[in-house]
Amino acid sequence: MAIDIHWITDEATLALHCDDWLRLPFVALDTEFVRVDTFYPQAGLLQVCAAGRVYLIDPLLIHDWSALAEVLRAPAVIKVLHSCSEDLEVLSRLTGSLPAPLFDTQLAAGYLNLGFSMGYSRLVQAVLGIELPKGETRSDWLQRPLSETQLSYAAEDALHLAEVYEALDARLSEEKRAWVLEDGAELLLAFGREVDPDELYRDGKLAWKLSRQQLAVLRVLYAWREREARRRDQPRNRVLRENSLWPIARTQPKDLTTLARIEDMHPRTLRQDGQLLLKMIADAAATPPESWPPAVPEPLPLEASALLKKLRAVGQREAERLDIAPELMLRKKPLEALLKSGYPHGPYQLPDSLRGWRRELMGQALLDCLAGENR
Repeated sequence: MAIDIHWITDEATLALHCDDWLRLPFVALDTEFVRVDTFYPQAGLLQVCAAGRVYLIDPLLIHDWSALAEVLRAPAVIKVLHSCSEDLEVLSRLTGSLPAPLFDTQLAAGYLNLGFSMGYSRLVQAVLGIELPKGETRSDWLQRPLSETQLSYAAEDALHLAEVYEALDARLSEEKRAWVLEDGAELLLAFGREVDPDELYRDGKLAWKLSRQQLAVLRVLYAWREREARRRDQPRNRVLRENSLWPIARTQPKDLTTLARIEDMHPRTLRQDGQLLLKMIADAAATPPESWPPAVPEPLPLEASALLKKLRAVGQREAERLDIAPELMLRKKPLEALLKSGYPHGPYQLPDSLRGWRRELMGQALLDCLAGENR
């Protein structure tokens, strides 16, 4: 399809258009990037659909993003994206701002019970009856000039995103629209939280099986890997593979030969960082007991799965009543946190991670469900 594309390749033009966008009720945003062998995504193109027109912004030529940052922060302009976690990263790194208020069309589809976690192409097909061309998702968006196929693909994505938003928004009740925006705000809040590299070990696979002294080693390894991945702009597994972390902390190798035998230990890591890893292991292992991290709690036992199923049923019933995709109702982590607060005999406490409309609608029902089990 023929789309009128407006290129933005300098700051003055960007500022001019951004001034117009600030007067609109919404803009649709999409990004194209490359992330093959880097920690951070490399922006190749930004697409904006505003008032029915498509704008392609070249991030290789723009350096001052303050005008777009103002649009992203403007409270009166809804920012429409689809499944936006990586887009948030691109926009945050380029502009220093996040798109708020945020309307994620993937979430909106769930609130209308069209499907959970729908891919963009499938959503466009379901809502607009349009089949999008495939094949450009993994192409090189850093090349110049971009091909006609790439430009058509990028422009169509932005145009249809705006059309999907208008179609979904028209079908949402005022209540559900508020929930979509509330979940969007939650996404931004989670994205904006500073990740403490020294706390990453707690989410490590099987960390609960390690002693506190072994956790001291695991903590150092996770923190070092995170900081190095960011400093080198390399994927975490390029610095040190995930499957190597736990066995290193458990066995604490003292020489390169033993380190080389660790599961999934890449020879490149051994050559580049082997001696440093050995020193970090030895230093962490030798720290005094009072500096060791607390033990990581064990996961819930298998017997708790039946109770978890009953809690999910609370969300399922509410989803049926509201005609919402059930997966949107009660997520696994808050339910596990609820169970861990008092398993097996209670009393239980609602976790902080269960908040907003979910806590209001289902919090008491969840507590009542658990109370009934313990009578």
